[in-house]
Amino acid sequence: MTVKFKILLATSLLSLIATSALAGGDSAAGEEKAVVCQSCHGPSGNQSITPDIPVLAGQYEDYLEHALKAYRSGDRQQAVMSTFAGQLSDQDIADIAAYFAEQSGDLKDLSIN
Repeated sequence: MTVKFKILLATSLLSLIATSALAGGDSAAGEEKAVVCQSCHGPSGNQSITPDIPVLAGQYEDYLEHALKAYRSGDRQQAVMSTFAGQLSDQDIADIAAYFAEQSGDLKDLSIN
């Protein structure tokens, strides 16, 4: 193999790995998997049934993934969420996070004036 070919091959492989790592979840699959979430967070994650239940719609996808994994591992404690998240695979979590992240919500970034 020539040096140019090796570089091209290495670059192509790195690009493929980076693309798959950034792919995230499948929001359509997440919509189906999030049905159980709707009883507390509302159909689109925007209508929590009590003030202590967070709005999920429009939240950052990586934050939602982190939170669900923390509930699953026990690093974050809440009886209902820990039980629910304990049954989810990494793919389930990615899909659910993708679904809620793409929903329209009232969340806003802080702005510094």
